[in-house]
Amino acid sequence: MANRGEYTINNLYLGGYSSLSPNYGYSVSAGDLGITTDPRSANVLKEVSSKLSGGSKKVELALVSPEIFDSIPKQYLKEAHRLGKLTGVEMSVHGPVMDSAGMSQRGFSEVDREMAERRMADVLKRSYEVNPDGNFPVTFHSSEGLPGTQWETTAEGRKIKKLIAIDRDSGKMIPLETETRYYPGEDFKKVTPSTPEKELEIANYSEWSNSLDQSFFNKERADEILRLNEPLIRNVLEGLQSGKYTLETLDPTQRAVWNSYQTANSYLQDVHKNINNLFSKAYKYGTPEQRNELMRISEKFKEDLKNKKNPALAESQAIQNLLVNLKRKDIAPQMYVPIEEFATEKSSQSFGNAAFEAYKKFGEKTPILSIENPPSGFAISTGEELKNLIEKSREQFVKRAVETGKLSESEARNQAKKLIGATWDVGHINMLRKSGASEKDIIKETEKIAPFVKHIHLSDNFGFEHTELPMGMGNVPLKEMMEKLPQKDIKKIIEAGTWWQHFQTNPMKEAFEGLGSPMYSTGTGPFWNQTLALQQGYFSGYGQMLPSINYETFGAGFSRLPMELGGNQQASGGRMSGTPME
Repeated sequence: MANRGEYTINNLYLGGYSSLSPNYGYSVSAGDLGITTDPRSANVLKEVSSKLSGGSKKVELALVSPEIFDSIPKQYLKEAHRLGKLTGVEMSVHGPVMDSAGMSQRGFSEVDREMAERRMADVLKRSYEVNPDGNFPVTFHSSEGLPGTQWETTAEGRKIKKLIAIDRDSGKMIPLETETRYYPGEDFKKVTPSTPEKELEIANYSEWSNSLDQSFFNKERADEILRLNEPLIRNVLEGLQSGKYTLETLDPTQRAVWNSYQTANSYLQDVHKNINNLFSKAYKYGTPEQRNELMRISEKFKEDLKNKKNPALAESQAIQNLLVNLKRKDIAPQMYVPIEEFATEKSSQSFGNAAFEAYKKFGEKTPILSIENPPSGFAISTGEELKNLIEKSREQFVKRAVETGKLSESEARNQAKKLIGATWDVGHINMLRKSGASEKDIIKETEKIAPFVKHIHLSDNFGFEHTELPMGMGNVPLKEMMEKLPQKDIKKIIEAGTWWQHFQTNPMKEAFEGLGSPMYSTGTGPFWNQTLALQQGYFSGYGQMLPSINYETFGAGFSRLPMELGGNQQASGGRMSGTPME
């Protein structure tokens, strides 16, 4: 923009109307934009060459399928690097989409989680061939196929409508929704619905209480045997302890008493074993306050076992006290947790360990592990959830680096911050609309993740389906989102898989138009959304409106000029109309 006297000149050329005029009030330079390869193809050399011919200065290898990624010869990634160096194009990689938490239809498996971790480390190491000169983003989804918490937007704000909880031991998932419960003795007219959060508390205590009930039952069986035979048992035990009796010298009645004692003791041993498992689980998953209380209960149990005169009776009474203490509601561990919490705990191990494995090999030139928000509706898809995952993944990186002696804690934290970040997909977060979220909610989630963003994926949709249209064709509030996101050294990659599938053309021009990109690096007009008014400009305009001879004559260099103008074309009628001259 320039000021001349009383006039302000915005553009030398204002252009004309376009159905793709940007409505963002925000413009992206064409040189800052990149394009992905076709995710359906393993022929990355052909794909990269195709995208280079379209003029893109940044190319992302979309290797989202594990099978396709493993179908790429190792020489092809090296050759892709050479093509990038030759043309001055920056490369990045979208790694295979997979579950990083170790979840499957069978539930959680640590073996599956470790397998995902090894796969990610392998992807990082192989992707290094694409750009061995420095750090560049390799994107992985935060989760795959895991159903997330469902929200609803009310006048009071966003509330949980449906919560997916998972057992931290077995990996079993249960859905929890708002439910109205009726109990005897209550005024049913005043009953209020139980929220999903309250249902989670109920599920945890019910699970804990049910686990203890079997121990109570077996304990009662042992007590009944001991109570009915207590005088005889005491006599037999005292005789065996003093040497008065031996097992061989017991008469039939005494032997029957001894067998009853052994049965009761067997019940108590089973109870003791079950309680040990439950106590371990309570301590493992308990809060710091619960652990302190469990330590106190453990000391009390040890004191109760010191009665040696009648070990069975002593153990029975000690176990009784222990069971009563463990049955308390404040002791019940949180076995069921929201799936986002569980997936964050497990996935952070995979991401942190994979990044560290790559760092051990490549050091300062390690690729950046960039974690992307999946389409809204899946677990770990909001800005807040992704932020928590990245922070925990960085903590895991630091833990591994310090434990192995590879880095000091301060050095490890610097590397973790540098090597683990976020890829923010503006189309994926826009799908919050289907749960009733507003534009303000979407922008707020973007603001939460902004400090962690190292990479941006651009795709448009209408907030309900996971479509990938060029920007400007849906309702993604891009201007407001981009104002929250960092701009310096951040690659912006156009994802348009839906466009390839249905329209089968390179979406770069449509993306440039939708983003209002200037045609020239000076930043002044014309802009790509104004090309409709340009005569035959950059693949658009109104096409060949004049007869073909006009374009054959004046659009093919000197070889088709008429003889009177120095060319070889014979006169054969009107130059412009193609009809005979009269």
